[in-house]
Amino acid sequence: MRNALPGTRRLLITWAVLMGLTLVSMLSAQLGGEARFQALPLWSALLLLLSTGFKAHQVLMVYLNLRTSTAAWKGTFVGLAIATLAVIGSGYLMARFAG
Repeated sequence: MRNALPGTRRLLITWAVLMGLTLVSMLSAQLGGEARFQALPLWSALLLLLSTGFKAHQVLMVYLNLRTSTAAWKGTFVGLAIATLAVIGSGYLMARFAG
């Protein structure tokens, strides 16, 4: 019988990928020349949301081990993560294009 828990190698690879994506997220943020925050360009915000979505999926599937659970549990948690990202993305778009 195969062990359902993720192995150390899988956890370390996932951790390295998550750290790399965190660096991508950090590099996509910009500060203005006058040390005040500016809105991210649309491509940068999209990259940030996609990176965050992938990171959330990896945490759910590997660290919370949802890959071994039923489709209902996976769908619920992935759906909640997507809904959260959609709310954040729509808030960004409203703030970006409303004014």
